[in-house]
Amino acid sequence: MSVNISIKNAVKKYGNLTVISGLSLDIREGEFFTLLGPSGCGKTTLLRMIAGFNSIEGGDFYFGKDRINDKDPAKRNIGMVFQNYAIFPNMTVRDNVAFGLKNRKIPKDEINIEVEKFLHLMQIYEYKDRMPENLSGGQQQRVALARALVIKPDVLLMDEPLSNLDAKLRVEMRSAIKEIQNKIGITTVYVTHDQEEAMAVSDRIAVMNEGVIQHIGTPKDLYQRPANLFVATFIGHTNILDGDVFSEDGKTYLRIEGSFILEMDNILSDYRSENSVKVSVRPEEFIIQKDGEKGLEAVVDDCVFLGLNTHYFAHLDSGKKVEIVMESEIDSTIPKGTKISLGVKKHKINVFNQEGSKNIVSGVRNDLGE
Repeated sequence: MSVNISIKNAVKKYGNLTVISGLSLDIREGEFFTLLGPSGCGKTTLLRMIAGFNSIEGGDFYFGKDRINDKDPAKRNIGMVFQNYAIFPNMTVRDNVAFGLKNRKIPKDEINIEVEKFLHLMQIYEYKDRMPENLSGGQQQRVALARALVIKPDVLLMDEPLSNLDAKLRVEMRSAIKEIQNKIGITTVYVTHDQEEAMAVSDRIAVMNEGVIQHIGTPKDLYQRPANLFVATFIGHTNILDGDVFSEDGKTYLRIEGSFILEMDNILSDYRSENSVKVSVRPEEFIIQKDGEKGLEAVVDDCVFLGLNTHYFAHLDSGKKVEIVMESEIDSTIPKGTKISLGVKKHKINVFNQEGSKNIVSGVRNDLGE
């Protein structure tokens, strides 16, 4: 049975150093929820507080209506999957998966039924009598996942579970993890610093920085309408340009890099007067204009053909370097040194206040409630 997780005003200190201060978060029953952020942002610390491996200096943690602050980790009914697999090297695959059930004194017949079920679910039944040293990294991680789930935990916690795998195997395993989580429907809290991995597996993501949650939302919410400049630059690739917003004759305009002016109808009303801003234009949001069309003047420095898309690297008249992604043409690419004019897909770009702390375009969805 899955539960919702509610965290109210969590505080974590190491001596005089406060690494998490007043953090609140609600994770829905049965959802795949990811804590995403750079190394040292507090995501693993928070996960370990949920697990009971770290002390809690303030706030309240609930599984459903059950306050778990002082509950022993062994009694929280959680399953954990670690970065280093942590399976027992002296036990077969079958015995590793059965370990938690044996500890709970489950009848032998029932253990056999459940172990067989999860060996099949994880597609490792054929390896049931192997020792861990004879398994690949992906197979070992499947064993760890089966062992965590066979005990029917209320919550599954996963800490960078794919970071030790090679790139191809990471993609395969993240698909497998998401598929299994969908089948079982267990509340899952997943920690990673890999934004592509987070986008691929998550129902919702909390982006963290320096112990503070910046934005909570679906992958689509975070990518298309990031709450602030940190989220915009952490999720995917983007070009950050200088700009200003001004109004004339009842209309609102955005001037980018001092030259290119767009009429904007989605700037929040409080920011429509003269304001310096930061403009986020993702590479695919640029348009290489046809001859004669006005835009940002640029010169192509290099291009990389990647099959479906071609990536162009250019510099603007202002000297700022930008990356542009265009669907590849069948006949040619734009040569180095070519002067081009860049437009933007203005309904997609994001505009932030000068400090970068707030997206001033309408349509931001942030489950932090801010």
